[in-house]
Amino acid sequence: MADNVVIVESPAKAKTIEKILGEGFLVKSSFGHIRDLPKSGIGIDIENNFTPQYEVSPSKSKVVSELKKAVAAAKTVWLASDEDREGEAIAWHLSEVLDLKKKETKRIVFHEITKTAIENAIKSPRAIDINLVGAQQARRIVDRLVGFELSPVLWRKIKPSLSAGRVQSVTVRLVVDREREIINHVSKNFYKTVAVFTAIGERGAIYTFKAELSKKFPTKEEALEFLNSCQGSDFQVGSVEKKEGKSSPAAPFTTSTLQQEASRKLGFSVSQTMSVAQQLYEAGHISYMRTDSVNLSNDAISAISTSVTSNYGAEYLQVRRHKTKSKGAQEAHEAIRPTNIANKDIASGSNEKRLYKLIWNRTVASQMSDAIIENTVIGITISGSTHKFVARGKVIKFDGYMRVYTVSTDDSSSKEDEALLPNLAVSQPLTLVNIQSTERFDQRPARFSEAALVKQLEELGIGRPSTYAPTLTTIISRGYVVKEDREGQTRNFTNLVLKDGIISESLQSEKYGSDKSKLFPTDIGMIVNDYLESNFPDILNYNFTANIEKSFDNIAEGGNHWSDMLKSFYGPFHASVMVAQDSVGYANNVQRLLGVDPATSKNVYARMGRFGAMVQIGEMSEDADAEKPKYSGLKGGQLIETVTLEQALELFRLPRNIGDYEGTRVSIGSGRFGAYILHNSVFTSLGVDNDPYTIELQQAIELIEQKREKERKSILRTFEDDSKLIVKEGRWGPFLIYDSENYKLPKNFDVAECSYEDLMKIVDTTEPTPKSKRAKAAADKKNAKKTAVKKPAAKKSAAKKPAAKKVVEKTSVLKKIADKKPVVKKVAVKKVAVKKAKE
Repeated sequence: MADNVVIVESPAKAKTIEKILGEGFLVKSSFGHIRDLPKSGIGIDIENNFTPQYEVSPSKSKVVSELKKAVAAAKTVWLASDEDREGEAIAWHLSEVLDLKKKETKRIVFHEITKTAIENAIKSPRAIDINLVGAQQARRIVDRLVGFELSPVLWRKIKPSLSAGRVQSVTVRLVVDREREIINHVSKNFYKTVAVFTAIGERGAIYTFKAELSKKFPTKEEALEFLNSCQGSDFQVGSVEKKEGKSSPAAPFTTSTLQQEASRKLGFSVSQTMSVAQQLYEAGHISYMRTDSVNLSNDAISAISTSVTSNYGAEYLQVRRHKTKSKGAQEAHEAIRPTNIANKDIASGSNEKRLYKLIWNRTVASQMSDAIIENTVIGITISGSTHKFVARGKVIKFDGYMRVYTVSTDDSSSKEDEALLPNLAVSQPLTLVNIQSTERFDQRPARFSEAALVKQLEELGIGRPSTYAPTLTTIISRGYVVKEDREGQTRNFTNLVLKDGIISESLQSEKYGSDKSKLFPTDIGMIVNDYLESNFPDILNYNFTANIEKSFDNIAEGGNHWSDMLKSFYGPFHASVMVAQDSVGYANNVQRLLGVDPATSKNVYARMGRFGAMVQIGEMSEDADAEKPKYSGLKGGQLIETVTLEQALELFRLPRNIGDYEGTRVSIGSGRFGAYILHNSVFTSLGVDNDPYTIELQQAIELIEQKREKERKSILRTFEDDSKLIVKEGRWGPFLIYDSENYKLPKNFDVAECSYEDLMKIVDTTEPTPKSKRAKAAADKKNAKKTAVKKPAAKKSAAKKPAAKKVVEKTSVLKKIADKKPVVKKVAVKKVAVKKAKE
């Protein structure tokens, strides 16, 4: 064993570091945290200063054993987990579980996996920072307390399997609040007026350009009045203003800005960005990817300066010292950057290459010169009118940092690219081509993309770099928020055109409101949010959540002890939980009266049901003889808050009959798992591309035949002597069907070479696979009853055993089954006898 044992978090990092350190060093991985709060129970001794009751994860017992063996033979143990709070806590847990002695244990940190950084870390070890450990411990305990005490309240008041969290619930609120802004937005129309002019420029060249009227008209009448006033008017240049400006590069990437730009430029989700960045870091390509800092080291700036000068010229270099704006930034001391600026590209997978190139470009651009831009504004006068047109243009006179990188934006309402304008003189006459006054509408607030939501969280001070990705993953996996594309709607608008002295009017249409990869709250997300906001206003308060983060920062800086912070938090929080537990149920009261069904004169409601949001016709009654209400689930994109009476009644058009096929009726229905076709007692999914309300018979027949063809191809083996036995290819590999029951096949089972007897042995010795959670529960209940009466049944079967044994002995495989399972012996004997009779 080596004298020096280095313990890092990931095996990929371990391999890279071991190559760098060489002989005399053994680098082992802890595979992340080796212990945590128990999964069952609260795991915190609240009465004893919130003492956490940590335990080694069962999955890490082998890892701990190997680490103990390694450190037992070592002279020095180097704890080299990541340099953030989470990494500091991992180092502390390792020292506790492995019982490391302080004199023989050294804590080292490095911001990048390079030879220089690691050798420098070895030269300057330190002790474990107990303040950072305390900050992480406080965060972990607060999150456990909130989740452990709030989630059961949600189970009782709304529905089972829900969860709440200190950061996740506030994040959901942001999405819900934005959706309600959109729902309540009342669009106002106006008329935007744009003219096209031609002008004679230098050397007689004719230029065509656009200019927009400085006033927007609120009504069509005013727009028409203006166009009428322009008939016969003269147009000339009233003013020319040229102004030189500059644009400075953005700072190098922090965690959140990397997540935002990777989303905009590469289409990565937040979790995908962090996963790819982790791979780049562990391979030694970039510095640590969880950071609030925009600082660059002197060595990095020197390397970038050399690269910029050699690749683009000295005029493109401008050394900058970017400063971190985020107060309490604690995740690292440097921005995300390439470890070797000389490497413009890396040999790796496609996603790794793309993200690395993005990081390289942003880092290099941060040390480049400003771009010099000349902005031109031309004012155009109209004879006989006080209004004027304005043309804007810009020219990039020196591209500077833009040669390498430009920052993208989430703002979909940004101006169109401003065109290059001709050199015009004041009083120069212009020729009018046409004027268009087009009806426009003010835009509703934009829904959050993942990148925009991360930016909002950062601006509000909610969460930290390490929490953004898991928070978004959690709210989506819990079903509180969905990330999807949604088609827009069609609307009409009026277009007025003045051309050749004639005004024409036309009605045109356009699509609006489409969303791509945006975040939408679900009904259950909105209901949970409203309940928490009503009963736990502090937990859902943006400032309160941000102040909690500041409390963690204070602990990390040694300003407060973690247990004192927990005492001040837990008292008021626990009191509000006690009050909420005594309140009445909530979800059952969440419903909207939409109106009256014209066909039945019964009320129509939108409400939350057992399987999700739905609409209901009629009232629920305790009278057993009363007519039961009708129910239908909402379609994707519909919400309890926004669904209309007309949309609700449309949902009750299912099931609908669309014709006959092969002499049997074909109908379209909708169930718990979506829309389906029902034909000859067989269900076929409609999928997401077919509308159950408009699909025609021919499309349905095609889907039925596609399913049949897929079924035929999935059958691997059948048996003439026993048609009930089938081997099929499933989603997770081959499986067995016997008498409509499914059975798992053992791993590496040879389907092609196995015999009928081998398959029947599986049928007779294993339990069928439950087809649903409900079926599994029923099967467990049935098995429990069997176990209770197992002994008497076995004795009864044993009495009949000798009579059947003579026939069974003809096959050795079934003989073993018969000896083990007397209950199935009769079936086995019968099958063998039938087979022999046929032979």
